[in-house]
Formats: sequence, structure tokens, C-alpha cells
Amino acid sequence: MNTPDADGLLAEQLLRLTRRVHRIQKRHLEKRGIGITPAQSRLLRTLAHYGSPPRMTDLAARLEVVPRAVTTLVDGLEASGKVRRVPDPTNRRVIRIELTDAGRLALRELRGARRAAAEDILAPLTDEQRTVLGGLLDTLVDGMGAATGAPGTVPDGTGSAANGTGTAVGGSDTAQEPKLDC
Repeated sequence: MNTPDADGLLAEQLLRLTRRVHRIQKRHLEKRGIGITPAQSRLLRTLAHYGSPPRMTDLAARLEVVPRAVTTLVDGLEASGKVRRVPDPTNRRVIRIELTDAGRLALRELRGARRAAAEDILAPLTDEQRTVLGGLLDTLVDGMGAATGAPGTVPDGTGSAANGTGTAVGGSDTAQEPKLDC
């Protein structure tokens, strides 16, 4: 039952929702006075998922951007004390990036801002509508359809599943998130 989006209505709705998500998230970030951009927030979230400080090239690959873009983001975050460059213990030519205590605090604030933004957006929906939306979003993000699991859930490789709102149970961010938030 593949009906083409002949008028582009669904595509337009997705684009409008994406812009709305960005505006609301930006407003919540500004309210909290965190002082970082959405792109910097994405880098911080990605950095938090590494077990040890990654190289900038690793961050660039994970974020799917050119290394120069990561350099600019790290420069800004380092200037504000949220990350620091540290030498690689085994190769003195390699620099790694690690979160500081201020960066970890900023991440907690970011998670709160993202949750508040999601609640603003999802507020008009009933629990049932949220479950349906979560299942639809999982299908779009994964590109695999309903064969991945029960409606509203999708395996994420960590043993947890989405809760129907597109957020992993427990409210943690994953590095494999859609790029709608940057």
C-alpha cells in the first residue's frame, strides 16, 4: 500500500515539524542559559557516548561532517570550558577530546531542555497517539518497517527499546540519533 506523496504534503509537513522542533529546542536552550549551539550540543552528546576520549577524526566520522567542522565546534566548546584537548597516551601526534565537569553539567541541562522541547511538541497527543507516532518514527528512522518489533518499540543494540515517543527507555540519548536536532 505504497501511495506516493503526489502533492508533497507529507514532505512539507516533515520539514515544518523539523523547523518547529529546532525553534522550540533552541528556545529551551536559551531559557536555560547554556550558551551553546545545537551543533555543539550534538557534539557534546556524541562525545559522551565514547568510553575514552576520541580523536577529532572519530567525532567527524560519527557526526558525518568534515574534520574542519569538528575543529570549529571543539574550539568553541573548549573556549567555554566544556571540553579539553588531551594528548593521546600512545601517540604524541594525536589529540583527543574529553568532556570536562562543565561539559557534563551542560549535558544534563541539554537533556532537560530536549525533554522539555519534546513535551511541548507532544503535548497535544494522547498516549495512544504518542505510541503510534513512536512506531511511525521508528519505521522512518530505521527504514525497516514493522518487522523490527512490537508497535512503538525498536531494538537499539543496547537491550533497551524505544518507549513510543522515540526516546529510549530511561531517557538516554544515543549516538545513532536522527539528524533533525542539529
